Amino acid sequence: MRIGYSFWGFLGNGVTDTPDGGRSHRRVLVDGLNDRGHHLVFLQPNRDLVEAGEDFTGRYTWDERLPTIDALLLEWRWPIAGRNVTSCASPGHTCDLHRQEDLIRAYVRGLGLPTLLWDKDLRLAKDDPIRSLPNIMVCEAALFPNDGARSLLFPVHDAHMDAADPELLAKAHRDLPLVYAGNQYDRDAAFDRFFAPAAKRHRHVVVGKWPRTDSWPHVTFLGRRQFSEIEPLHRRALTTMLLAPERYAECGQFTQRLFEAVLAGCLPIGASNMRGIDQVLPEELVVSDGVGVARLIEHLERIAGTARHARLIADCLDRLEPFRLSHQVPVIESVLEPAVTDSEGAR
Repeated sequence: MRIGYSFWGFLGNGVTDTPDGGRSHRRVLVDGLNDRGHHLVFLQPNRDLVEAGEDFTGRYTWDERLPTIDALLLEWRWPIAGRNVTSCASPGHTCDLHRQEDLIRAYVRGLGLPTLLWDKDLRLAKDDPIRSLPNIMVCEAALFPNDGARSLLFPVHDAHMDAADPELLAKAHRDLPLVYAGNQYDRDAAFDRFFAPAAKRHRHVVVGKWPRTDSWPHVTFLGRRQFSEIEPLHRRALTTMLLAPERYAECGQFTQRLFEAVLAGCLPIGASNMRGIDQVLPEELVVSDGVGVARLIEHLERIAGTARHARLIADCLDRLEPFRLSHQVPVIESVLEPAVTDSEGAR
């Protein structure tokens, strides 16, 4: 298939001052689709080149017009005050939403092309009329997607999972008991309940955009860091805390922070109120409050470097199986290929 792919983000390291969790898995997915014989055309601006100075044009195709495609893949964009709902000439304006509206008008409503709408941030309203269009399939990066949606998880490269060695990862020197890499967005309640109490007892750092931190003067916030610094940070850390907005916790959506940490040997600690947590983490790493986080870290410090530590890492790696790229690419094909075939037959 020739697939038009709309995403507002980067394939490479991008720039520091922007949120884009897709950097951890977007290129993995693109290459996986290309390896299966599909051709992707990127329909948003080439931010890698324009903003980050990374030139991928020899390997990938960007087209800001309305090129001929067989199907459309949308990483869903939503209105953000002061950013993409302003006029195009306004300071700080980003045109991701306007471009998405143009693509929907031309390809979804105009041509009726098969479209996979990937609601990665769970921002699509449950009563949005676009859900009812016959050529739209909504996918969510959740173990338990909402009614009418399918599960399309953030993919992990099979080779990276196969290369991970639990024994070597357990033996690595880790000078930070606790880290968190990620932005504040809607995570205040989870942070206050789980991370903040443990941070009073253990050395830690938090990296990411956290503009409101007055409630936690004892926490060490380092601000945003380059994407390339996240893996080394996890390799220094014994543990991280999985912090989820309520809408993620309710449907079992686990962000890229899960596999970024596990592949680096940093043990994720999960909250018991996150639906599906028992599927992605062993029971030993699930807690109900911040006191539990602190005690668990103390336990893990005692067993660090031992066979027991390595078995925990191995267990976490085993539970990443559903996230494998080889499981996620067929999801996209199963959504788009039959629809493309049907539409071609109709013509």
